[in-house]
Amino acid sequence: MAAISPQAFLRRVRGVELARLFDLMPDMSFFIKDRQGRFMAMNRRGCDYCGVKHEKDAIGKTDEDFFPHSRAAEYHADDEIVMRTGTPIVNRLESAPEAEGSPRLVMSSKIPLRDAEGNIIGIAGFSRQVEQVRSRSSGEARFAKVIEQMHQHPDEALSSAAMARMCGLSQSQFDRSFRRVFGSSARQYLLRVRVEAGCRRLAETEETVAALAVELGFFDHAHFTRCFRRIMGLTPAEYREQRVPKGTKRG
Repeated sequence: MAAISPQAFLRRVRGVELARLFDLMPDMSFFIKDRQGRFMAMNRRGCDYCGVKHEKDAIGKTDEDFFPHSRAAEYHADDEIVMRTGTPIVNRLESAPEAEGSPRLVMSSKIPLRDAEGNIIGIAGFSRQVEQVRSRSSGEARFAKVIEQMHQHPDEALSSAAMARMCGLSQSQFDRSFRRVFGSSARQYLLRVRVEAGCRRLAETEETVAALAVELGFFDHAHFTRCFRRIMGLTPAEYREQRVPKGTKRG
């Protein structure tokens, strides 16, 4: 038999069969969504999080069908960032999706999915629960307090020294370890959290961009706009215009 390259072999593999592998990982949630945020595939753990018995009960639906509005908006904002920029979210610590205010944390990742021409047509994501995160029994767990602080209070200015103290590390140890675990510096991570919070506020409120910049901890309107454009690929005003049709009343 003639030799076949790995790339050629993988092109022959049915994607649905690879997706089924995630059913064999009971501690791993896995899903695939299209550009409109509709679920195209989901494993058993993902079904548990969505509160459905079978994958077919979730196919074609979106996060809005299963989660509170604020939580669904966060997931949608993440999806948009990944699909717009082509940059994956890798190993981010966040609250587990089974309920608002869950004390459990999961490590989540999302990657863009491309067609044969290289166009982004959706995303694939997975998460796994971080066991005993409160007892700091793992390398990731030591950052739990810092990550929670960032997501709950993105406007607060946290210095590297302060974050290091929260983790019981020296500043140099903290900087190195955080980058190794999350793939970015703590400051870069915080800026992304602030931009994601900005996405939600732009879509759900009528606050001015300048007011949001101050509330989210940016230096000023210009700083917010630069960071937002770098991460989202468009300005806050452009994002709001795309997400909220003219004449729509926001709550």
